[in-house]
Amino acid sequence: MEFLLGLVIATAVGLTGVGGGSLTAPLLILALGLPAAESVGTALLFVTLTKLVATPVYFFRGQVVWSAALRMMAGGLPGVIAGSLILSRMRASSLEPYVLTMIGATIVVLALVSLCRLLRSKQGRSDGSREKCLPWIALPIGLEVGFSSAGAGALGTLVLMECTALTASQVVATDLVFGLAISAVGGGLHFAAGNLNREVLVGLCAGGVIGALAGAWLGTRVPSRPLRAGLTLFLVFLGGQLSWRGLQILVR
Repeated sequence: MEFLLGLVIATAVGLTGVGGGSLTAPLLILALGLPAAESVGTALLFVTLTKLVATPVYFFRGQVVWSAALRMMAGGLPGVIAGSLILSRMRASSLEPYVLTMIGATIVVLALVSLCRLLRSKQGRSDGSREKCLPWIALPIGLEVGFSSAGAGALGTLVLMECTALTASQVVATDLVFGLAISAVGGGLHFAAGNLNREVLVGLCAGGVIGALAGAWLGTRVPSRPLRAGLTLFLVFLGGQLSWRGLQILVR
């Protein structure tokens, strides 16, 4: 089952660009029944390993804009540390329903933001005049990633598009570096706190390698826009299911 999930998630990310963290944590909770904190920690380490495969390609192409990436990290790294510590403190079973509800709500909001950006199809780029705001905007993004494993892809890309004059390829490359850094730090903190299922992680990575190759191959042959819209709507469903499960436990 873990192999299949890794295969499906990595293929979907390769086809659509939708963040792996947004998919992995809710699927681990809903499909495998893992606790929320353990799902987030496992998802962050899985995302870190998948980003390690993709990032060097953009690095050697010279598409990473390090000034923007470092500004994002300046805010995102403290944020992911805080988010990871908050989730670790909330691991108690009595708080699990609240964690499920909040993670589900986060996934829904991020998916809707991504869908709105997809439908808006903005033309042109920012003049880069707001680049100095990147650390402050990246701080809550890091907080979300540490708490739910979601946000680095959808929100990071949106922020870079709105606040910098980067080209599309530079946005993707820079956001990959930012996402790799905060996923690695968040995953490391969750690993140290014991929020990890090693067996599930190994299965995810085994399927993820094949999925990443399949997604890269299919990405040039399949139109990504309708697939991305469909996957984003699926994320809204997943997030809603998580929140509903948490609320059901709370009202019992």
